[in-house]
Amino acid sequence: MKNSAGYITKYFELIEGLEYPRDKISLAFLVSDSTDDTQQLLIKMQKKYQEDGPKEMRFKRFDIFRQDFFYSLPHDQRHSPDKQRERRIVMARARNYLWTRALEDEQWVVWIDGDLASYPSTIVRDLMAHDKDVIVPNCMFPFQNGNLPYRIYDFNAWQETPESLAMIEKLKDDVFLVEGYDSLKTYRKHLDDFGEKDTIVPLDGVGGTFTLVKAHVHRSGVGFPAWLFQHQVETEGFAKLAIANGFSVYGLPHYNVHHV
Repeated sequence: MKNSAGYITKYFELIEGLEYPRDKISLAFLVSDSTDDTQQLLIKMQKKYQEDGPKEMRFKRFDIFRQDFFYSLPHDQRHSPDKQRERRIVMARARNYLWTRALEDEQWVVWIDGDLASYPSTIVRDLMAHDKDVIVPNCMFPFQNGNLPYRIYDFNAWQETPESLAMIEKLKDDVFLVEGYDSLKTYRKHLDDFGEKDTIVPLDGVGGTFTLVKAHVHRSGVGFPAWLFQHQVETEGFAKLAIANGFSVYGLPHYNVHHV
């Protein structure tokens, strides 16, 4: 979490609503390069749940880590195409720091964005029921345009196509690919490109808005590349690396979570 103070109350409202045994949930947060009250608010939440509240409120664990990477990017440049490689590399390092510090005997890992607006209370069990090594829902966000109240937010969840593979074949090894920009057409298939009958589909890239991972994937050494792996870094590189190590990666085109 970085400068996430404004989202923490909502984050815990959603966590509280999960239909999953509280004593089976371990929470781990990494505060990085944050200049607002994010860390202080997390400490207050830790005290609220693990010390002040009744026993049934307590999580199995509630860990807060601090690791700064001394990376600063103006908010209005957060989605600039020319900043994505460096930004995503820092995010990869942060994710790797977190899971290597936090993971103990858990069977599953769920990566949840700090600024989601809503997700189903049954989402953890729903995703687990598919029994995949890595699985993601479709992350949407409000988009008032005609009859479209929502549009896809997470373009990092995609499936390669014959056209994208042909394009990749011609690239130099040091080319970084990033999704969601008109300036770079990758010809990949995103979760909103699938039909109604495609309830679960294999993916080659995933995002990190709400990502369920079997813990043995991480324990096998599959983390988030902070270097180019098959032209990707961070979560998309993680998916590519997981597949290269024989793990399954899937998406649910019609199971939605919502970003702010």
